[in-house]
Amino acid sequence: LVEKIESEIMDRGDSISFDQIAGLEAQKQTVQEVVCWPMKRPDLFTGLRRAPNGLLLYGPPGTGKTLIGKAIAHESGATFFSISSSSLTSKWIGEGEKLVRVLFAVAAHREPAVVFIDEIDSLLTQRKADENEASRRIKTEFLVQLDGVGTSGQGRVLVIGATNRPQELEEAARRRFTKRLYTPLPAEGDREILIRVLLRTNKHLLEEEDIKKLAKETAGFSGADLKALSTDAAMGPIRQLGARALEVDNTNI
Repeated sequence: LVEKIESEIMDRGDSISFDQIAGLEAQKQTVQEVVCWPMKRPDLFTGLRRAPNGLLLYGPPGTGKTLIGKAIAHESGATFFSISSSSLTSKWIGEGEKLVRVLFAVAAHREPAVVFIDEIDSLLTQRKADENEASRRIKTEFLVQLDGVGTSGQGRVLVIGATNRPQELEEAARRRFTKRLYTPLPAEGDREILIRVLLRTNKHLLEEEDIKKLAKETAGFSGADLKALSTDAAMGPIRQLGARALEVDNTNI
């Protein structure tokens, strides 16, 4: 089970810093104060200043919740575990709960550690009378482990949940996520920064006024929406050339 946790769940992807996340200044500052500093200097953050066991990131889709989770692990020097509900299910009765228990044991062994659960509402949804017995047991075991992260001597282990449907979370799970952080859609200034970051890797003929106009006219767009828009716009020259694009020198596009 330990091998399964380390091979399937531990994330060894590219590291992301807070500087690479455009906007969300208030959220990044809060995360630094509440999570990153206590992980780096646990001797300073004791008693009432102790870091929370759980952090819930909620907000519309595509606003950077997953990026904040990865940035926390990078900035605090923590081991990053990225899990989903499928990672903790098994066809064998009782193995799902054991996987949850082993996950927290491995995270405690590799402290400081961040356990990131994307779309946490699918794993910790509200309990119902007609619920599957196996999923109920996994959910119960997760809640028990989540409650004991900071009190059982396991060490500096932070559980981060990301969701765009917080109202569907089990009430007991919401209680355990003592720190909750809303990640809103980017404001006009943040959209301008995002557009500049996206344009940095491509040649373009946009003037300063064009970028400001784009930022103003994309009200309601998330970061993911802006990236999709930029990708589609970058395909414009290729579409105009059609089949001839395969013969053109890439320095001209």
